[in-house]
Amino acid sequence: MAYRYGEYHDGPDPLAPPYDVREALDEMGDAVLSGATPLDALRDLLRRGLPGAPERRGLDDLLRQVRHRRRELRSGSRLDGTLEQARALLDKAIGQERAELRREPGAAPSEDTGFREALLDALPSDTSRAIRELASYDWRSPEARRTFEELRDLLHREILDSRFRGMRDALANPDPAAMERVRHMLADLTDMLERDARGQHTPDDFAEFMRKYGDMFPENPRNLEELVDQLARRAAAAQRLLASLTPEQRAELAGLIEQTLEQAGLSEQMRRLGESLYARRPDLAWDTPERFSGETPMGMGDAVTALQELADLGELESALRQDYPGARLDDVDEEAVRRALGRSAVDDLEALRRIERELESQGYLRRHRGKLELTPKAVRRLGETALRRAFSSLESSRRGDHDQRDAGAAGELTGSTRPWRFGDEQPVDVVRTIVNAVRRGGGAPISLSVDDFEVVETERRSAAAVCLLVDLSYSMALRGTWAAAKQTALALQALVASKFPQDAVQIIGFSNYARVLRADELAGLEWDMVQGTNLHHALLIAGRHLDRHPDFEPVVLVVTDGEPTAHLMRNGVPRFDWPPSPETLELTLAEVDKMTRRRATINVFMLAADERLRDFVDEVARRNGGRVFSPSADRLGEYVVSDFLRSRRAR
Repeated sequence: MAYRYGEYHDGPDPLAPPYDVREALDEMGDAVLSGATPLDALRDLLRRGLPGAPERRGLDDLLRQVRHRRRELRSGSRLDGTLEQARALLDKAIGQERAELRREPGAAPSEDTGFREALLDALPSDTSRAIRELASYDWRSPEARRTFEELRDLLHREILDSRFRGMRDALANPDPAAMERVRHMLADLTDMLERDARGQHTPDDFAEFMRKYGDMFPENPRNLEELVDQLARRAAAAQRLLASLTPEQRAELAGLIEQTLEQAGLSEQMRRLGESLYARRPDLAWDTPERFSGETPMGMGDAVTALQELADLGELESALRQDYPGARLDDVDEEAVRRALGRSAVDDLEALRRIERELESQGYLRRHRGKLELTPKAVRRLGETALRRAFSSLESSRRGDHDQRDAGAAGELTGSTRPWRFGDEQPVDVVRTIVNAVRRGGGAPISLSVDDFEVVETERRSAAAVCLLVDLSYSMALRGTWAAAKQTALALQALVASKFPQDAVQIIGFSNYARVLRADELAGLEWDMVQGTNLHHALLIAGRHLDRHPDFEPVVLVVTDGEPTAHLMRNGVPRFDWPPSPETLELTLAEVDKMTRRRATINVFMLAADERLRDFVDEVARRNGGRVFSPSADRLGEYVVSDFLRSRRAR
């Protein structure tokens, strides 16, 4: 057997790697850390699209395509094509008849010829009324008669096609039997809808209807509801066509429709069908006009199709905007996307839906009381990402741990062994010890000597009590440093959890009050729109954390963009003063002195070049012996992480 291989075109590449949902969370993370809600961050991600291989377009790209298609429809054509064709054919038939009348032999025209010419001269300018008056006219010219029949056939096809898509092609060859079949179809359809309204319709009725008339419905509806939806949308578009014309054009076309349906014996059935469809779908825009500015005339069937497509595009645009309460991508009609934008857009939409589902199913997002929230798993992931970003800026030589090889039994195994020495507390490596004894003694029975013993090498990691004090004041948001501060806190949390699990870390946020922040609330934390930078209260809380771990090495890091402007009074109420009162500065520096007596070095990361702040942190450094850093916001995480590692190595 011969096989031929080529490029795959039937949808997305089945061999392409799936999109990593963790990357989607990382994409959301920057927005969440900047203050956006998880729901807003997810919507922003879905609007932008998913980078990577293969790259998937977002909702904004799909919206641009939808709007471009709407502009194309409106600017490419105009809606009065059928009127224009009808006028042209009517003028042609009248011209052919006048030419025939003028060829009558004899010097003077007969009385009949004069009567005919007078009748033609008196025809109204309204095309529908002129056609009605000529309906019983006995054409003398065979060519004029054929042209007039062509006009009638055109109106039959276009008007029926405006209500039943594809009917124009079905009636391309005028046939009395075909029109009779249309009458039977309309009668059966209206009867079926009326039975359904009475609750008497069955699926077998629909199956029998489609068996008889399925070729008249190229969209191949699967049940009565789909058929009603298709017919109602088309009927509503036909109404919008009339509403979109000028009053004169509207009256003329409405007259043509009424006259044509009467002549075909379909007027009453079409009226009943229209009433039934409107009763079922009153939510459709039945009389909303549309503006078309093109030059190419469209027949009535094509114009209704364009208006129907415009309505579908309008609904699709509303769904893709996702700006209504409770919006989800499952609300977007996949078939509408396929019709409007093609298969590739469906693939892009499915990729976006999959990301939305997977973020929840894999435990990164959860819905609680109608709100979308980050889970602790997601917060850990954001911390790991923030930590990777911080490490990516550090030199490789500065990435090491603070390991000590003179370890005790509680350390971590390194995989190597060494001979036992007096005072060693490491675990004995039994296998290596026995192997040494066998090698020395040469066989059974085995006797052990002191020289045979080997112990497992371990790493001792000294424990630390870590306090990160983060300014939550509104000025952090105004200066654009709030997201960097949260990212830094998450990075430090992830670093301690992954590399120093024996450490006790506490993150404290402070504005007018200070409070301990849990890791799972840190990512969604918002700044406080209050006055006050109460470093005094934050240092009090940090001191209690250090006192609970007296044997741990104390590490205190402060991230702020302003000098202390508040302190906690004896009654527990904060007091704000600006410029800072002497009492605020005195109480805050008193807590600094307490930290010094605890052997806790305070390193301050200053995010503003304020002179008063500089004077204050210099005084803190003088009293405590700590250091002062002035990093830019985008390098804050790097500075904090590297300083933490440096301090731990020094210990």
